[in-house]
Amino acid sequence: MLSTGVKIENPRYLKNSLQRLKVLQKRVSRKQKGSKNRAKAKQRLVVLHDKITNQRSDFQNKLSFRLVSENQAVALETLNVIGMAKNHHLAQAISDSAWSSFVTKLEYKAQWFGKNILRIGQFESSSKLCSVCGYHNKELQLKDREWTCPDCKTKHDRDINAAINIKKFALID
Repeated sequence: MLSTGVKIENPRYLKNSLQRLKVLQKRVSRKQKGSKNRAKAKQRLVVLHDKITNQRSDFQNKLSFRLVSENQAVALETLNVIGMAKNHHLAQAISDSAWSSFVTKLEYKAQWFGKNILRIGQFESSSKLCSVCGYHNKELQLKDREWTCPDCKTKHDRDINAAINIKKFALID
């Protein structure tokens, strides 16, 4: 999510390939251990895993290059990705997006182009804070994607609001 309101959709390469992965894994499990046919089935599975990895890496490289080349500075929220991946409801989606590797690519490209990476702490309430008046919504839960500020009556998309707040926090520091 960009502070300009542009949402960049995650292509979800793993989710799109899960059905094919299941088929190939089942074929491997049905082959006799040590056989040449099992080795061939394993190779097909490895090729699909490599394809998913390469698709994800290509998307991240192109996006990080675009973000660094278009902006003087990029502000990021520090996230506990390992802790978030322990939540079994979110683990596959977080792993599919590969946040940590994206941040790594973004950092080295920013250093390469001489741009700044600004970071805010993970405990800053970026999505619960109204970007217009500063009201802190304590009742907001993860499932709530949109909310209305009771003070200024502004309707917020949670992700856009968080992006605007991250930009504000980064510029203050």
